[in-house]
Amino acid sequence: MEQIQPEQRRDADQVFQQSLEQLEDILQEISTEEEEIPQLHTSNLTEVELDEDLIDIDLAALEDAVADIEQYLEEKTKTK
Repeated sequence: MEQIQPEQRRDADQVFQQSLEQLEDILQEISTEEEEIPQLHTSNLTEVELDEDLIDIDLAALEDAVADIEQYLEEKTKTK
């Protein structure tokens, strides 16, 4: 029986090494795909213009969202 264990370990090691190689291949493929994805370029907007666009968020909608979150959290703490 002691002879079987080293063989099993060798077999398990081979399977493990093959799995690692497959994982490495997959990660390399993903890395290559990410490099091939073209980066989106914003049109020639300056940072100030981008900031102004972000400021245009509807304040009333934001306040409603905050109120909804607060209500949810209050109800959640009441049930505990």
